[in-house]
Amino acid sequence: MGYDFSQLSRQQLVTDRLLLQPPNVQMTQNICDFFRRNRTFLEPWSPIMRPIFYTEAFHHEKISQEVLQMAEKRLVKFWLFRRQDFEFKRPIGHVSFSNLVWGAFKSCFLGYSIDANEAGKGYATEALAESVRFVFQELSLHRIEANIMPRNLPSIRVVEKLGFDCEGLSPKYLKIHGVWEDHLHYVIRNLALE
Repeated sequence: MGYDFSQLSRQQLVTDRLLLQPPNVQMTQNICDFFRRNRTFLEPWSPIMRPIFYTEAFHHEKISQEVLQMAEKRLVKFWLFRRQDFEFKRPIGHVSFSNLVWGAFKSCFLGYSIDANEAGKGYATEALAESVRFVFQELSLHRIEANIMPRNLPSIRVVEKLGFDCEGLSPKYLKIHGVWEDHLHYVIRNLALE
């Protein structure tokens, strides 16, 4: 029968320390605050963001589009909160599976970030382990791809701990902070489907 994507916007995942919650427009201010307080921390790993990116109006529209993309089976996204933050006041990161392709491919791209003050505490690994499980077991995707700059050693450690394999280097793959950067191409496959 398959997963009912109309329920995805209400799908919560729980780990030992985290609540993984899909975005909704009620989170607009808190999500905007996440990007404002982490602007300097995330800039080296992100495309150049225009000033409008740091406004609530921008994120209200972005979240609205994400909710629509989830209903259309094109995106899966979760914001990370500590277990005790059941009112979702302070997001500490996010995990997204974008560009979902179905049919014979059943693949997507992984993206994630973590708050500067929470980096190195294992939250990204914990959140990714549970969200990858969800994408493989509940959605039956076959392949998740993550593209990471070679100097981003913390992100490489996270995906390698979870069993992603490096399939090679993609030269000048993405324009990050104004520079075309090489990326290592990491992949994990859903072996239950093979």
